[in-house]
Amino acid sequence: MKSHATFVFADGACSGNPGPGGWGTLIATPDGQVTELGGHEPETTNNRMELTAVGKALRHLEATPGPLHIHTDSTYVIQGATRWAFGWSKRGWKTADGKEVANTLYWKRLMALLAQRKQTHSGEAAAVEWHYVRGHVGVPGNERVDAIAVSFSRGKGMRLYTGSLVGYDVDVYDVPEDTSLPPEKPREEKGKTKAHSYLSQVGRSVKRHSTWAACERRVKGVSDARFKKTKSEEDEAQVLADWGVKPEDVQAED
Repeated sequence: MKSHATFVFADGACSGNPGPGGWGTLIATPDGQVTELGGHEPETTNNRMELTAVGKALRHLEATPGPLHIHTDSTYVIQGATRWAFGWSKRGWKTADGKEVANTLYWKRLMALLAQRKQTHSGEAAAVEWHYVRGHVGVPGNERVDAIAVSFSRGKGMRLYTGSLVGYDVDVYDVPEDTSLPPEKPREEKGKTKAHSYLSQVGRSVKRHSTWAACERRVKGVSDARFKKTKSEEDEAQVLADWGVKPEDVQAED
């Protein structure tokens, strides 16, 4: 498969969350060239590394015109970049309920790079498409950037490829047909106060509960456990970001 668009895969990892982190990016341009990028931060979170990975790709491609297809397994990044960040910015980087937005500096950098791309290029040359790929299901590009991010998070690094697609052993264009975000839960009708979810954290394990009773059973009597009622998808994402947890790492209640 060939594409007239530049394909980007981006991923972040963290050993400890918060803890030492790493990010990885794979860029395949229409002229058949591949560039891998990666880096390390000594103290960070998963979400910050996810944002950094995409930002590094955009920075690398600043002067490269043409549509970008960005693939990531982070719903947090896609939802934020395409929806939430515009409201946050209008409210002075506050959430709908007046809280400080987590990772504000990282979001400002990412949104500035996206805005700059529109100013530098025009029309299709500035287009950015976001594609969600589920992690750890065998998508070659995603598996490769995950390996880069994990290696850098552990302080090891790895040899990064730069060269022709012909000599590259990752099938960059092998992606699922459906790269849309998972369907959202239906919103509650106006006037109802039912929670969107209840979150609990015991150790490093975070679970999502549909009832407060189930959440309470899990945290009751547990030292250092955390729990939170969320009112919306955005609110839930913010709580998880505050806790340094990726949405896809949250377990459903048993």
